Amino acid sequence: MTFIRRLFAVTLIATAATSSTWAQGTPNWLPSKPVRIIVPIVGSTNDVLARLVAPELQKTFGQPFVVENKPGAGGNIGALEVSRAVPDGHTLLVGYNGPLAINVTLFDKMPYDPTKDLAPITLAVKAPQYLVVNPAAGFTDVKDFIAKAKAEPARYSYGSVAMGSASHLTMEMMKSAAGFHMTHIPYRGAAPAVTDLIAGNVQAGFFVPGNVQGFAKEGRLKLLASTGKKRFPSTPDVPTLAELGLKDFEATSWIGFLAPPATPPGIINRYNEEIVRILRSPEMQKRLHEMEFEVIASSPKEFSDWIGTEIGRWGKIIKSTGAKVE
Repeated sequence: MTFIRRLFAVTLIATAATSSTWAQGTPNWLPSKPVRIIVPIVGSTNDVLARLVAPELQKTFGQPFVVENKPGAGGNIGALEVSRAVPDGHTLLVGYNGPLAINVTLFDKMPYDPTKDLAPITLAVKAPQYLVVNPAAGFTDVKDFIAKAKAEPARYSYGSVAMGSASHLTMEMMKSAAGFHMTHIPYRGAAPAVTDLIAGNVQAGFFVPGNVQGFAKEGRLKLLASTGKKRFPSTPDVPTLAELGLKDFEATSWIGFLAPPATPPGIINRYNEEIVRILRSPEMQKRLHEMEFEVIASSPKEFSDWIGTEIGRWGKIIKSTGAKVE
């Protein structure tokens, strides 16, 4: 064999080995350039979680992890961008109920399939929500809230963090269960929704604790109830909606990390290992528990199964309430 042929053969073998390693993954995989973390909403706990995890990933991988907010269409715009990104480990999505589970039924046409066009890495956290009101609206408790909404349906409106979010659909669930009407005002993130709630431009909303607890302690917002199976430890005086007569009422908000489809399993597993480690670290656990988040830190398969379950769960709710994109 000539020198040139031997060199060519060695190159082919090396290339094949490299491709196989890249496709199957290695515990030593590292990004070769800055990594984008797309958050499909603005000013929410999704954003907070992304910005807590990003610097820790940067320490581990030695490349910048840049958080980019891409809101719109109930989270679909940001999720779609990630679904079309190169599957090389340099683009991640911080996804939530809306673009991953709710929108499948809520939207007549979806630009991507969450079960096929995104690769789950880990379900990071879950949390029930609070039913929150503006104190000036005069709602004394949930019973009074329902009664006043029934008496003057045109007078009251509620804000949500985005169309198709758990924040949106949870109120639709309550409206259906309790038999009242209230106009929906969707926002592009928790920050503008909560700001308008404090200002009195909307009178109510469902939000995760990290978005509203501080304002409630200041007296600028009022917590009427929560949506979990049990009361939050930090607010033992705030009842659950199930306790108050809305039988089996439960609505959970959740956040997870995903990658573009066809991302090599090794890269997915490498990110899973590191993000799970970060989420389970004492410092991160403390921060997330202060926000009333339950840390899940699942496997990719568990997250994939969870998304499938949630699509069915929220789909039933959407169909039963008649909720739709406005």
